[in-house]
Amino acid sequence: MGIIEAVNEMIRPLLTSLDYELYDVELNGGILKVTITSEEGVMLDELAKLNRDISSKLDEEDPIQSRYTLEVSSPGLERKLRREDHYFGAIGERISVKLGPHVEGERRYEGELLGIEEMILSLRTDNGSEIKLSLSDITSGKTVYEWEKNPKPGSKVSASDIS
Repeated sequence: MGIIEAVNEMIRPLLTSLDYELYDVELNGGILKVTITSEEGVMLDELAKLNRDISSKLDEEDPIQSRYTLEVSSPGLERKLRREDHYFGAIGERISVKLGPHVEGERRYEGELLGIEEMILSLRTDNGSEIKLSLSDITSGKTVYEWEKNPKPGSKVSASDIS
C-alpha cells in the first residue's frame, strides 16, 4: 500500500467521526496536503484543530518515513478536480480542464459541467455548444469561481444602475 492510500485509510475515520469529509491527499516535495470539506463549510479554527488531530494520528502511526510538512486546508472556491468523484461533485458548476498532449486540436476548455456518463464529461461551453470529453484525456481540471465585477473607483453610478 502506498503512502497516500495509508494516509487516506488512517485519517478518513477520524474526519468522518467529526462530520468532515476527506476531499484529497497529496504528497509533493515534502508537503503532505490534506484537503477536507464539510456540508457547513470549514472555519479557520476548525482547520487548526484538525491539523493538530491529524498530526497526532500521523505521529502515532508514522506512515511517512521521510521529513514532511503537514498542510490541512479546505478545497476553496476554485478547487482541483483530480478524481471522478470530484467531477461528480462539480456537476452544474463552471469548470476549466486541460487535455493531454496526445489529444489532437483544442486542449483547453471551460464551461458548465452538465454531467458524467461512463467516464465521459458533458460540458456546455460559453458559445452554447455541448462537447464530450473523456476523463482519461484530462490532465488537470478545476472549478472556476466567477467574481462579480466592481465598478472602477471614481466611476459614476447612474440612477438607472440602482435597482
